[in-house]
Amino acid sequence: MSMAHRGVALVTGASAGIGKATAAALLAAGYRVFGTSRNPAPETAPGITLLPCDVTDDASVAAMVAEVMRQAGRIDLLVNNAGAALIGAAEETSIDQAKALFDLNLFGVVRTTQAVLPIMRGQRSGRIVNISSVVGFLPSPYAALYAATKHAVEGYSESLDHEVRTLGIRVLLVEPAFTRTALDRNAPKPDRPLPVYEAARAAMTAVWNSAIQDGDTPETVAATVVAAATAPAPRLRNPAGRRASQLHVLRRFVPAGMFDKSLRGQMKLPT
Repeated sequence: MSMAHRGVALVTGASAGIGKATAAALLAAGYRVFGTSRNPAPETAPGITLLPCDVTDDASVAAMVAEVMRQAGRIDLLVNNAGAALIGAAEETSIDQAKALFDLNLFGVVRTTQAVLPIMRGQRSGRIVNISSVVGFLPSPYAALYAATKHAVEGYSESLDHEVRTLGIRVLLVEPAFTRTALDRNAPKPDRPLPVYEAARAAMTAVWNSAIQDGDTPETVAATVVAAATAPAPRLRNPAGRRASQLHVLRRFVPAGMFDKSLRGQMKLPT
């Protein structure tokens, strides 16, 4: 397939941040691009069709995929980007709040993937790129539930890739580090905060805010998505940016005790 006719791409959570940058990068790479937004969104770049979709709702996902098929007749690439963060101690997070986060970050990926897989199986081709995070392979104190959702996305993606590879479909991960988006500003607060965690939670929030301000641009992540989507021999895990690549290497080769001490120091926790 030539660059001018890569196929049809669908990007969830495409109204801002990484999703918006990814939609624009895929358009520039030659895809016909559909994006989704849970809420009414501002205008996107010319050439990108934005559709309403709540990935936590089965009917909404089905209707959105049906509309893409009505307009385009196929889906060659799905980028599961819609998601949210949560900063707070694990004990401060109720089961209901944890379920809501998993419903968006994990089951939202599962819903859209299950809606698109029959189409890709019929085509005998397709790629699914799931936006994970470095906290999909690293611990993240005061973001335990968020890290758990990303660990789950990684396990789901790697397992699914083995199931569908013989059907002409690949499932890949893109793992950003801190990225300059509104993730921290839009993150919900823990719904039952406890004084015992207040100081450490505030310090962790400050670390996140500073790291996001100094982080990679959404365009860096978008470029990694395009590379994963178009690589002739794709890799399962694709760190996005220099920092994410460094963390991959450190997690693999640095002794556990040394890594633990370094992580706690960076997160302003007693070592």
